[in-house]
Amino acid sequence: MTLDPSDTASAKAALRKVLRKARREHVAALEPRIKALLFLRPPAALSALVPAGATIGLYAAVGDEAPTAAYARHFHEAGHSIAMPWFAGRDAPMEFRHWASPHLDELLEPGPYGAAQPLADADPLAPDILFVPLIGFTAEGWRLGQGGGHYDRWLEKHPHVPAIGMAWDSQLAEDLPTEAHDRPLAAVVTPTRLYGPF
Repeated sequence: MTLDPSDTASAKAALRKVLRKARREHVAALEPRIKALLFLRPPAALSALVPAGATIGLYAAVGDEAPTAAYARHFHEAGHSIAMPWFAGRDAPMEFRHWASPHLDELLEPGPYGAAQPLADADPLAPDILFVPLIGFTAEGWRLGQGGGHYDRWLEKHPHVPAIGMAWDSQLAEDLPTEAHDRPLAAVVTPTRLYGPF
């Protein structure tokens, strides 16, 4: 859904409120033992999007975001390097640094936005495949993010890097407002299905 630029920001802000509430309620309703079994490993169909030896970019989930820790361990054990977002400060651009072992939380520290990130002395490492958080998505692969634009700006500078969304099923939206800089995801993974590859 392409809107007049003056309407797009307010439409996205309103949608974020609705979708955050739906996500919060969905996650709160999950039975803990069932929740613990979700997002343990990527679906087999996703393997075609992940070349051997590719560096995998993964975020550290905050709050009700789809969790990524098990994916990090899975890809690490399969021989992939793991890159995570890293910020020098709240005004700094998003970079990526190496998480040398997803089994060691002590290799992470709180970042300026509350998410865990690699230590400041971790090596810079650019992902070849990037898993991204989201507030909402469409069945065609459009994404609504948090609103900070960090992933949009990074992906604009790295257009060859496929971005894969991770989401709960409740985050599916029939339509989303888009802007010129928005680009569709390569795929979206939920606990029940893989949307795409697009």
